[in-house]
Amino acid sequence: MPTSQTILLASSQTATSEYVSIFWITLVALLAPLASAATRKKIPDVVFLLIFGVIIGPEVLNLAQLEGGVELLKELGLGLLFLLAGYEINSQSLRSRQGAFALGSWAVSFSLGFLLALLLTGGQGSFPVYAVIGIALSSTALGTLLPLLKSHGAAGTRLGDSVMIHGALGELMPIFAMSLLLSSRAPWAAVLILLAFMLIAIISALLPHRLFEHIPGLRRTMAAEANTTSQTMLRLAMLLLSTLMMVAAVFQLDVVLGAFAAGIILRSLTPTGAFEPFSKRLEALGFSFLIPLFFVASGMGIKVSVIGEQPLLLAAIVLGILVIRGLPVFAAEYFLKTGSGLTSLQEKLQLGLYSAAGLPIIVAVTQVARQSDLLTEQSASLLVAGGALTVLIFPLLAQALKVAGSDGEGPALTSRQRRQNKKQQRVEAVKAATGAIPLVKPEQIKRSQDKGPSQS
Repeated sequence: MPTSQTILLASSQTATSEYVSIFWITLVALLAPLASAATRKKIPDVVFLLIFGVIIGPEVLNLAQLEGGVELLKELGLGLLFLLAGYEINSQSLRSRQGAFALGSWAVSFSLGFLLALLLTGGQGSFPVYAVIGIALSSTALGTLLPLLKSHGAAGTRLGDSVMIHGALGELMPIFAMSLLLSSRAPWAAVLILLAFMLIAIISALLPHRLFEHIPGLRRTMAAEANTTSQTMLRLAMLLLSTLMMVAAVFQLDVVLGAFAAGIILRSLTPTGAFEPFSKRLEALGFSFLIPLFFVASGMGIKVSVIGEQPLLLAAIVLGILVIRGLPVFAAEYFLKTGSGLTSLQEKLQLGLYSAAGLPIIVAVTQVARQSDLLTEQSASLLVAGGALTVLIFPLLAQALKVAGSDGEGPALTSRQRRQNKKQQRVEAVKAATGAIPLVKPEQIKRSQDKGPSQS
């Protein structure tokens, strides 16, 4: 029987190992954006995070391990990534005509992925396995695409807005599909559990609104303290995130559903004029430590030997994602009037390429599948590696199309959009520098906006 001294020694060794792992993870997290900058941002830093994770992980140098607190931090990083994705979603745009077509495009993509898995297994697999493949091949990496759209000058343009809508549904719908189709419960029980979660999420959204309305000065106090070391708005964000991730875990749903819902709720609580500065704060909180840790830790779990043994299968996965996710989006834009305002073939191709870039959902769904023994470690590694390649290749191709495009009114429109984007970036830089959250109520901001542009 182990003595207390032996237990304490083992605990100390484990803690030391975790600190060593955190050191290596934070080191490569710093090196990743520097490596990306060396390529002039052509290769996103998230790809370097995965590559460096492979290098320091058990498969190569074995400098870091996924154990104890590192695994928990990885889950929190995943939660913050999806909170940010949910925070960026404009619910009104999802209810538009374009949102309806984006939903239909995702449904087609999921069906194609499901059918492909069915054909490849000859019908010998199980329904959850088909669902895992369908979800993985039909997702869009909205959280990863946001910084890329900004660096490509597409943020705020018709193309950028279209990518946001398809990206939002390309993350939201797979999350719902994971909760419903990968549950160990009966379908009716899974639906009831999901409805119960949504009820708690609605209560979590209404409660702060009611408190702000009925407690005099609470909204103003929260906004004022948000600009001090108290950081009340960020603490509210963390409370929402931990609450809904906890509820999702208790209900045995995937925690990314709770994180995504927390982001949507948090947006509704943010004063209109405070969206940009608060978004910067959330990005600083997430992308400084926990989100890079999530991607590095995900890279540590990739089996390099499998990728080296089956390069053709990896290439087939990348091509399959392009066909299954990118092609339906492009076809809808090309043949139907979706209301996106995209007129040139170049823009529609770009939209299809951006929409086919998927990684976070692939990481999340393969993680769930591994825990449920639905996928082998080799298959999960190939899917994650394929997702990483889509984030690397497809945005590069979309950017190349933008540079090469020269038909119609494209160049003049692009030039105006570029000037507008630069102006918007200057405005955002000022907001980021001050970092102040307005102390007025959202309705007061709305009235001032209705009167005309700000003179500040």
